[in-house]
Formats: sequence, structure tokens, C-alpha cells
Amino acid sequence: MIDGVPFVVVGFESESLLVVAGCPESSRHLSPANRKDTALGRDAENMTTVGFIGSGYIGTTIARLAIAAGHQVVLSNSRGPETLADTAAKLGPRASAATSGEAAAAGDIVVITVPVKAFPNLPAAPLAGKTVIDTCNYGPERDGHIPELDSESLTSSELLLRYIPDAMVVKAFNNIFFKHLQSLARPAGAADRSYLPIAGDSAPATAAVTEFIDSIGYSVVDAGPLADSWRQATDTPVWGTPYGPSSNEKGQPANEDCWLCLARGRRSRPRHIRDYERC
Repeated sequence: MIDGVPFVVVGFESESLLVVAGCPESSRHLSPANRKDTALGRDAENMTTVGFIGSGYIGTTIARLAIAAGHQVVLSNSRGPETLADTAAKLGPRASAATSGEAAAAGDIVVITVPVKAFPNLPAAPLAGKTVIDTCNYGPERDGHIPELDSESLTSSELLLRYIPDAMVVKAFNNIFFKHLQSLARPAGAADRSYLPIAGDSAPATAAVTEFIDSIGYSVVDAGPLADSWRQATDTPVWGTPYGPSSNEKGQPANEDCWLCLARGRRSRPRHIRDYERC
């Protein structure tokens, strides 16, 4: 509890749940009874298939880490699977390319990593009931002005949910440079393991995403519901900064102490990074 606000930092250590800083609500996200085996060596029964809608820098980096952790990946983009043949070949036999609808249908977890302006084109039907990771950041210069986001009446993840209302959306991976994401992955228990913030409204989806992120080399900070996911958005203190400047491609580990600023200012929403207390 920080300033009266529940604050959870979690990670898996072997077969048990490690709560670094806890609150009573943590058990709703990560009941050990609901866990699958998170060992890097997975057999076919325990293997997760991760579908990707969007296969740019972040998507491809997550796919590479997922394959290294024993998952299967199905890539897609807006230009068709034939344009991803080389990428899939480089990733190896656990990677394939498909249409966005096919990737959504195939995934146990589906990663959406597209411009916000592309939300209306997402395949809603095959995403129904799926756990969806939203890596997207709003940029008016690219996406055009979206009134609900400009007025801050919605977060971009809440806007996404309007287009895929039957999916279970979790915000993750939107605050880290893709090269840092690749280079900072560490096994469970490593002293220099980094943390990623996630936000979501569904306890089962949050648990599934936490398990997936743990499997690819990161611990997790529970940043609250989707309505609070603005805390990890562009121009906030946790957007890029904890992992070091992009000029340093190796990055710097970001331990749990870097995430106290997620809880600060919780009662009101600062509009600019200068209005926060820095980590």
C-alpha cells in the first residue's frame, strides 16, 4: 500500500508465486491453481500459441522472445501473410504467417500491435473470449485526432475494447523500446530482472498475461484496471525512462523500485511528465 493505494509487484519463482509488494487483491490475478507450467522447455500439451495482429518492431520482438520460451507464434499484418514469409522463416519452425483473422483464431493469447487508427479494422469475431494484449500507443500525428482520447474520457485500451467488446484486453509492452525488450529479458530469480507494467479489467486475462510475460523473461507490476492504463502511456515517467535512453540499445534493468510512480498521482491525472514526481 502506497499512500493508501494498493500496489502489486509480482513474479514467478519456480513453482510458487512471489509477491514483492502485495495487497489482498493480488490473489484474484494469480491463483497458483490457475497456472500452467511456465518452464522454458514446453511439451505440446503445455505450449501456448500467440497470435499477432501487427508484426512491426514490438510484435516481432515479442514473437522472438515467445519462441525462445517454447511458444508457437502466428504472425499477421495488414498487407497479407505472403509479406511475412521471410520474417517467419527467420524466426524458425515455431513461427507461421496468416491473415489477421486466422492469427486471432489461432492464438491462445493475441497480441494487437497496430496504430490506434487501425482499431476499426480488427477482426472482432475471432477475438471474442480471447485474452488480448494491447501494446498500442495513441499518437495524433499518426492516428489523427480522436476526440475521446484527446479529451481523456477514455484510455486507448478502453477505446480498443469498444471495437472488440467480447475480448479480454490487457495493456502491456507499450512502455518499452523494442531493443530494450529484447536485451533485458532475464530468467526468473535473476537479480537484474526487469519489470513491465500491465493493466486490465479481467482477472483471468491478467493472470494469463502475467504468466506469459514471466515465461519470456520479465516480472510484472499490476497497474490496475484499463481506466488507469494512461499511467504507462506516452510521455509518462514509466514510458521508456526506467529502461534507459534508446541510444543505449542494451538498456538498463528496471527493478520494482522504479514503479512507485505508478501509484503516485492516482487520484488525479497529470497531463504532462513534468507534473509527476519522477521515479
